[in-house]
Amino acid sequence: MTRWFLVTLIAFLAWLPSQAAERDITLEETITVQRVSQAVTSSDGELTAFTRIRPRTPYQDDDGPAYVELFVVNAAGEKTPFITGDLRIGQIAFSHDDKHLYYLAQRGSDRHTSLYRIPVTGGESTRVYQHDVAMGSFSLSSDGNYVAFLAREKGPEKAEELARKGFRAQIYEETIRKTQVWLLSLTDTDAKAQVIERDDHVHSVQFRPEHAQLLLRVAPTPLVDDDLMLSQYVIIDTEGSNVVSIQSEGKLGRAAFAPNGQQLAFIGAEDKHDPKEGRLYLADLSNGAIRDIAPGFPGHVNDVIWMSNEDVLWLADINVETDLRKTNIRTQQTSTVVPAEQKIFTRVVFAHESGLLTTIAHHASHPTEVVQWRGEELVRLTDSNPWLNDVRQPRQTVVQHEARDGLLLEGILVYPHDYTPGERVPVIMSIHGGPEAHVRNGWNNSYSNPIWYAAQQGFATFFPNYRGSTGRGVTFSKLGQNDYAGKEFDDIVDAKEHLVAIGLADPDRVGITGGSYGGYASAWGATKQTEHFAASVMFVGISNNLSKFGTTDIPNEMYLVHARSYPWDKWQWYLERSPIYWAEQARTPILIMHGAEDTRVHPSQSMELYRYLKVHGNVPVRLVLYPGEGHGNQRAASQLDYAMRLMQWMNYYLIEEGDDIPPYELPHAERLGSQ
Repeated sequence: MTRWFLVTLIAFLAWLPSQAAERDITLEETITVQRVSQAVTSSDGELTAFTRIRPRTPYQDDDGPAYVELFVVNAAGEKTPFITGDLRIGQIAFSHDDKHLYYLAQRGSDRHTSLYRIPVTGGESTRVYQHDVAMGSFSLSSDGNYVAFLAREKGPEKAEELARKGFRAQIYEETIRKTQVWLLSLTDTDAKAQVIERDDHVHSVQFRPEHAQLLLRVAPTPLVDDDLMLSQYVIIDTEGSNVVSIQSEGKLGRAAFAPNGQQLAFIGAEDKHDPKEGRLYLADLSNGAIRDIAPGFPGHVNDVIWMSNEDVLWLADINVETDLRKTNIRTQQTSTVVPAEQKIFTRVVFAHESGLLTTIAHHASHPTEVVQWRGEELVRLTDSNPWLNDVRQPRQTVVQHEARDGLLLEGILVYPHDYTPGERVPVIMSIHGGPEAHVRNGWNNSYSNPIWYAAQQGFATFFPNYRGSTGRGVTFSKLGQNDYAGKEFDDIVDAKEHLVAIGLADPDRVGITGGSYGGYASAWGATKQTEHFAASVMFVGISNNLSKFGTTDIPNEMYLVHARSYPWDKWQWYLERSPIYWAEQARTPILIMHGAEDTRVHPSQSMELYRYLKVHGNVPVRLVLYPGEGHGNQRAASQLDYAMRLMQWMNYYLIEEGDDIPPYELPHAERLGSQ
């Protein structure tokens, strides 16, 4: 007995420190999580360069965008900081001989973003080229002799001087400068970049391997709508003449050449009504004809790269997981390289025929990191947030349920800490936007969804992938078309009822939140479906489908892949599918938040709903606008403020069950002083 007791005591003491070390997360930590944003690997697979996003620290740093730093890690996981500090690194690429890293940044006396390079052995950076305006993305030729880059047209003469004198009239949509492609010799140190004249707007550029040709994605104008619905891939020579146009229709994703430049694979849409690019095509480079590599695939392809001249590797979303598949274009045989449930992959940045892959991936326990697949195992090369190991991680699982019409649906459930089976808890229903998107079973902790913080406050969070979501093929993603706020939003109520039925959700303490189309759902849940939700937080959401069409920058996309009709085709229907139409019956307290510079969903959408509800006076309502923010908050202070208001609202109505309205002031001044 004595020996058994001693062994048990030692085991308990060994367990105790690790448990005691776990702590709760703060909202400040939630919004300052660092993450890998891009990566490139040398041709021998030995070195991987990556950029890491470092958010600004609230109450300490001045307002502004996050910083982006450059690091290099070797195959053993040994990391070297290359360019760090308060700066922003743009695109990165290895030189053709792997001796240098090229990158974009604005440094020192630069007037704007310029092209730099730095030896991989370390040392000082050298500015390769400073253009007349900021340089955008770039591509290096196979022999390393040329770089092609994107840059906008120069602005009008004396614009700054005229603005100082008060001449600041804005001509809506007509003064947007198009982006051009430029070619620069890297062997002539005195060379000036030469523009390749085109009438269209260029969105991307890459050299065709072993050819003096460029692949461009172009659109008729710089307008966002044309980017989404009318862009096209074309191959041109370096003089600007078209070699071939790729015959696609609808939205476009990434494209990749085989190593010898003889094959081109790209991600596109099934047709112009496909809500999301997710089909994988092979292009005939003699005439531009295309064929679907994986016809009928019940998921969405989101990245593509070549392992050899015959094997194309593609990354796919399948339900709430991802996997990596390889297709031999000669035999047309497809196999799984990395199965689902390993990680949630977001990019494949390197693929070797030996089987070595470099990816960017995340997991429920960590945000995006550099991860390599080495034959039979995944090796994580970076750890951007080691402090997360000391924080309590909530349990996350996949939940399946049926809609009222029998359609099988699924979502991601995050439990509150210390949950006891059968215990009814307050639930936050978090609705994704799009609707051509979906929530994966990976890292979902963010300023707008602080699920780790919510779990320690006693909340469960559920992310429903309602009909119209991606990850389940084209047919499923079209199920919400021509049915704004119809069965797609009924799916959200059905998900709530399922959580009640399994004994998890307290039916009287369920909140709803989301951004963009998820904000639309949140407004609908607070008005038309008000009896189902005790609190709502609407972010950059839609309240009036009639006025939304006239104030958005994507009217063509709305028509082709969402509504499938115009407002003037059925005015009354559009009105009745708008939350403002049901404002009088609203009984759900709603917090409305919006970026003041949003062009996708104009802030007037939030103003309309606020005014309708305020005048009716039946429910607590608050409107918060964020100056300088667009369709989603990008700056740390705005993100923290949003997260604090979200959790205050949900806590007040779902836990405290308040019946008036919480104070609008937040303790920012106190925290600023404490710093």
